[in-house]
Amino acid sequence: QVQLVESGGGLVQAGGSLRLSCAASIRSFSSATMGWFRQAPGKEREFVAHISWSGGVTRYADSLKGRFTISRDNAKNMVYLQMDSLTPEDTALYYCNTNPPSRPWGQGTQVTVSS
Repeated sequence: QVQLVESGGGLVQAGGSLRLSCAASIRSFSSATMGWFRQAPGKEREFVAHISWSGGVTRYADSLKGRFTISRDNAKNMVYLQMDSLTPEDTALYYCNTNPPSRPWGQGTQVTVSS
């Protein structure tokens, strides 16, 4: 059973925006801290952001400098990542999972930022 499905990636110019979505088929979704992660070519997967079960607490990687916003809709089992002021360094495959990760990784959604 597919548990995590990411979507919303694409090709965007530097300075542009994208909104990623994650559909999570997780029984305990409404009580789980959910996160976004990314993996750039030749690099290890890294943490991007997470959001508490209620949405009241969020945390971001220091390198993002306030450009990304994570949110969730527990009624729809969805997690979102609004990405603004994108740079080529944001180019990566983006994944969602619980945080810490506890589910099989999905296929991710590719974000490519051109200069």
